[in-house]
Amino acid sequence: MDLINLISIILTLSAAFAYINFRFIGLPTTIGVMLIALFISLALVALRALGVTIIDTYANNLLSSIDFNAALMNGMLSFLLFAGALHVSTKDLAKMQWTIGILATAGVLLSTFIIGYITSLLLSVLGFNFSFTYCLLFGALISPTDPIAVMSTLKKIGIAKSLETKIAGESLFNDGVGVVVFVVILGIIQQPEQLSYMGAVTIFAEEAIGGVLFGLVLGFLGIYLLKSVDNYQVEALITLALVMGGYSLALKLHTSGPIAVVVAGLMIGNHGRAHAMSDNTRARLDDFWELLDEILNVVLFLLIGLEVMILQFELSYLVAGLLAIPLIVIARFFSVGIPITLLKATTSIQYSPHVIKILAWGGIRGGISVALALSLPHGIERDTFLVMTYIIVIFSIVVQGLTIGPVAKRFS
Repeated sequence: MDLINLISIILTLSAAFAYINFRFIGLPTTIGVMLIALFISLALVALRALGVTIIDTYANNLLSSIDFNAALMNGMLSFLLFAGALHVSTKDLAKMQWTIGILATAGVLLSTFIIGYITSLLLSVLGFNFSFTYCLLFGALISPTDPIAVMSTLKKIGIAKSLETKIAGESLFNDGVGVVVFVVILGIIQQPEQLSYMGAVTIFAEEAIGGVLFGLVLGFLGIYLLKSVDNYQVEALITLALVMGGYSLALKLHTSGPIAVVVAGLMIGNHGRAHAMSDNTRARLDDFWELLDEILNVVLFLLIGLEVMILQFELSYLVAGLLAIPLIVIARFFSVGIPITLLKATTSIQYSPHVIKILAWGGIRGGISVALALSLPHGIERDTFLVMTYIIVIFSIVVQGLTIGPVAKRFS
């Protein structure tokens, strides 16, 4: 299927499902679209089991034309991260830099090992014979909270600004760290004889620290260019070029594209907004990126719902995924709770009494975990982890996404 037809079908389905949700269901747009797509996907799977395959064959041909991993990780992700970072205050982030920094780094590493360990135990009980390193790989891909899912949820709920900053700040950075950890562990699996401990540490440092430094360069360049013109059409093009070109160049330089784009977005959204844009440009640019963010979010959640049709529905995979849900939530509780407890004991940072519970429940997983699972080498590990990831992501988006508001208000 050619690219134009593919994009046309995806946008048409996105608009149709968004309309149906708005008129008849009333859920948040992204969640409603995903659930409609999920329902249709499961209906087609059921028809396939009954021997009706005409529509199913067409749908599978459509999905086979979409490389979800490439579409998200090398396409939509850069736009969505930049759009999210534009509206996060660096002053608020600076007040919580230790909390956000430790949760986005040590928290992700701790979560990776906790989830890897409990996944190894769970799969062993269920009769799977996976190596501990592969279970760590699953821990790495499921540990990051998805900034796309988190930011779209935070827009709809009213919670304390400090708590919103913690959740948004962590989600913006920990996905980049999670991707780096995933790449390092996958390298250990695929080339164990060529990647030493120091080599793994070096790759991590190059990706993470290099991403921050390159993001600063992009941010300064963007601010300089924006300050030298006063034309919102040109300035919109500049931001688009920074996002697309900067993300692609970061990947070529073997630094973290997600981290680079987030840093650039924070700089332009704060310093650039205050000193390099007119009032007219500021308003127009905000409208442009908000609209682009909303459209891409709907498309992403549509694809998450539709991609269910490609899963291998083995009973053992489904059982593993369902049993993993509470274990993942518990692992999130400890990976957040341990760092915050240590920060409470060793610093003067003040936290609300129930912050750990709220942050644990607010750790929503999304498309990034699915994309990473789809990038795994083909085999039983990929099939198992892909089903487990989908089940966890759908639970996270629907159940946690719809209840984080009431939970946050209850414990705030």
